[in-house]
Amino acid sequence: MNKIILICGKICSGKTIYAKNITKDLNSVILSVDEISLAIFERHLGDKHDEICKKIEEYLYKKALEILSVGINVILDWGFWKRENRQFVTKYFKALGINVEWHYIDVDNITWNKNILKRNNAIRNNEENNYFLDENIIKKFQDLFEEPELNEMDIWHNNENIKLNMSGK
Repeated sequence: MNKIILICGKICSGKTIYAKNITKDLNSVILSVDEISLAIFERHLGDKHDEICKKIEEYLYKKALEILSVGINVILDWGFWKRENRQFVTKYFKALGINVEWHYIDVDNITWNKNILKRNNAIRNNEENNYFLDENIIKKFQDLFEEPELNEMDIWHNNENIKLNMSGK
């Protein structure tokens, strides 16, 4: 049976790299809010960012159902920072009879800060189209992010290994 894989983690934790690495093994398609918003608006959403991203999420939920219906797994790569949002998404897909698998990308602060610096440098050098993370944005995301409990996740990926949730969630 097909499943939806939901990638949870801080901004710049390595979610997209992780998603790309597991795509072929899981016969899946990645759906990303950032990919769509950056392709259409680049980095120019300003005050409309949250509103536009919410609309993209709603669209991608529908697109995920369409893709799942033709026998392909779906990876949603957009962080799921709030526990309430993770609970909503789990309930939404399970109510439709879809298997849900949560993957958490755990990143230590040293690696996280290196990732931010690397991303910002790539943006400055026009090597990457992504969101520049200044101190205000980093603070905003730190305040928004609610680290999941182990029992919320099926796979807990960090720099050293992958922990499987054996609780049967």
